[in-house]
Amino acid sequence: MGAEGKWRFAMVCSSNMNRSMEAHSLLGRAGLDVASYGTGTHVKLPGPSLHEPNVYDFGTPYGAIYDDLRRKDPDLYKRNGLLPMLKRNTSVKLAPQRWQDNAGDGVFDMILTFEERVFDLVIEDMNNREPRLMKSVLIVNMDVKDNHEEAGVGAKLALELCQKVYKVV
Repeated sequence: MGAEGKWRFAMVCSSNMNRSMEAHSLLGRAGLDVASYGTGTHVKLPGPSLHEPNVYDFGTPYGAIYDDLRRKDPDLYKRNGLLPMLKRNTSVKLAPQRWQDNAGDGVFDMILTFEERVFDLVIEDMNNREPRLMKSVLIVNMDVKDNHEEAGVGAKLALELCQKVYKVV
């Protein structure tokens, strides 16, 4: 457990842009100790076509990504929701973080993933880590489609689940 017996929660999706950040934002506003991550090799966002995604390195500030997309095609990226999403993200934290690089961030009591592939990558990474504290962690997957509407629904369900689990313990 984190400071003062509070549980620490990690929200994980593929790029640390939509689902994990929507949940991070909501859980943070509810007063929970939360962090968020992605498991991909890069941060990928939709581009002008399916074959032209916008690709960024983890650690690229959300503000820089926002500025880049606004420079490329402000109408497209406002219409498809990327600019408002990035604006939200800048109010939560500086930049997307990669799950596999988070060992220095401390221990989590519960990890919530938003798709099965991400869940598998988190499990694989946890199994490959050097055991330090030998502490149990609850890892739960919720399959949530990667769109703005479903991310909102998934975040509300994640908040309910985290609050219920935290109260039970």
